[in-house]
Amino acid sequence: MAPLPCLIRIPSRMSTLPHTELNPLDPLSQAQTIIRIMLTGEALAALLTLSQSARVDLLTYFGLASFTIQWVALASLAMLYLVRRRLRRASPARIAAAALTALLCSTWLVTALAWLVLRNTWLSPAEGWLLFATKISTLALLVGLLTLIAFQSHWRLRQLAVRAKQAELEALQARIRPHFLFNTLNTGAALVHLRPQDAERLLLDLADLFRAALAGPREIPLSEEIALSRRYAEIEGLRFGDRMRVDWDIPSPIPPLQVPTLSIQPLIENAIRHGVEPAANGGHILVRLLRLSDRLEILIENDLPPAAAPNLHTGHKVGLESSRARIRALTGGHGDVTTRIRNGRHITTITLPI
Repeated sequence: MAPLPCLIRIPSRMSTLPHTELNPLDPLSQAQTIIRIMLTGEALAALLTLSQSARVDLLTYFGLASFTIQWVALASLAMLYLVRRRLRRASPARIAAAALTALLCSTWLVTALAWLVLRNTWLSPAEGWLLFATKISTLALLVGLLTLIAFQSHWRLRQLAVRAKQAELEALQARIRPHFLFNTLNTGAALVHLRPQDAERLLLDLADLFRAALAGPREIPLSEEIALSRRYAEIEGLRFGDRMRVDWDIPSPIPPLQVPTLSIQPLIENAIRHGVEPAANGGHILVRLLRLSDRLEILIENDLPPAAAPNLHTGHKVGLESSRARIRALTGGHGDVTTRIRNGRHITTITLPI
């Protein structure tokens, strides 16, 4: 047997990939946050309108209050968005001060524009523009402080949830690596007596594989993960020989998407253990990559084991659950790993949003 090529090596530049950090300003640019702020502004405008006397045209007052509050809110969000990079590593106290400053500056800006446009009209405040500006500023400060208190509680809960999820994913990762090591070493052990030279080369290549898998980043390019999975299939092919047939329908170039390390390989392992190993005649595995308009699908198909085959490897679905949890975490819940049976074949589908 010709020496196996060195297993997948993750380039050194991959170790410098930025780690996603939590930042309180990140949710402010999301559509759902902007919608909530606008709805809250409408509620505040309604409360201010209901507090007015009957002599005031309530519909007109509500329109002006809504218009003013929305402009103040949107201007504040725009200011924070513009300085978000400078505040990325700022302390929470500094970010809170920046948010209050943006709110007050927006309030004064909108009040000044209102004074320029409405000062000689019937819409001018009866108490005068100076007192009106003071009232508006005080109201903005109070609302801003209350909002910061509420947001601080929400942010702490979100941090706790993210940390809990990270701990869960790290636990899954800690389980999948020994699981992977145990099964691949079994392959080498099976070759020790029959083909010692192949076993030696296999163990040397496994050392390279684990050096890459354990020292690399948590997220690697899809092309790297597919190459790692190919190499694992080649290693298992040494044990099963002609009983295992694997076809790869992978277009070139592979889309530049990121996936968690060891997220596809465990699914290849499942296909081998359930679709090839139990059958006396082996089985056929097909790995396909389909690019659709809004997503990428990776399909792993394998033959169903014979009905009379002993169910020796039911397992605990460690690989499947780990891949599913890490894909969902990486894609914010937009990606997934699903399984189904069609035409006598077991199909595992990895969905990655584009």
